[in-house]
Amino acid sequence: MPPTFKELLAADEVIPVFSVARMAHPIVIEMFALAGGYRGFWLDQEHGAMVQEQIVTAALAARANQFDFFVRMPPVGYWQVTQSMEAGAGGVMGAQIQSVDHARQFVSWTKFAPRGTRGLVSTGREADYTHRSLADVIQTANRERFVAIQIETLGALDQADQIAALDGVDLLFVGPADLSLVLGIVGQFHHDKLWEAIERVAEACRRHGKAWGAVVPDAEFARRAADLGCRMPTIGNEVLALRRGIETLQKAFSNHFPPAPNR
Repeated sequence: MPPTFKELLAADEVIPVFSVARMAHPIVIEMFALAGGYRGFWLDQEHGAMVQEQIVTAALAARANQFDFFVRMPPVGYWQVTQSMEAGAGGVMGAQIQSVDHARQFVSWTKFAPRGTRGLVSTGREADYTHRSLADVIQTANRERFVAIQIETLGALDQADQIAALDGVDLLFVGPADLSLVLGIVGQFHHDKLWEAIERVAEACRRHGKAWGAVVPDAEFARRAADLGCRMPTIGNEVLALRRGIETLQKAFSNHFPPAPNR
């Protein structure tokens, strides 16, 4: 079995990951794996709206390439959490969390009683499709499933310390695009106001012994985040990789293309 994100965090490792939203295909996952260096990935169900079958396929591709992965989702229903985990995802991340109470509810969906309110079934990948006992499923899932909370709203930022203190939260995750938007500096990823917010998240994680991660839009952002202890940088996605690959081809064969139109 591939090392899990929780195991890698416990070993104090930095975990470079990528994300997939628009083209959730096993070949995409395998191409990132073959490039080397990445330790896993996350599926963006918040923006990508992928169906259950795609998560199952991604889980198979993850295991084949020695990756762990989690699913980012809007916190609209407990069934999304349990379906993702039963499909084989190593964990989940709640997007657009508004408060510590909102985060606490999301975490409760990820844990079986007495720690949470998750529903139990034996027919998913977590239970090896009925080959494991329910007692073992409960114990293992409560211990091993990875749970992240995204910090990208003013409410979550204001209560980042309380969210980091929650039992069951493994990682806080900074979304710089949405965070810059609510701070009134949209897309200004090197603005002091954004970095003051990121430092608050980093300090909350240090205080409570939790890890934090972020989407890193450029190399300088990644360097600065690493200096503040970022353990899970998200370095690229399939759309960005395809776009930059096309640009590289066009540059290499520039004599064969007309001038690019202004956008």
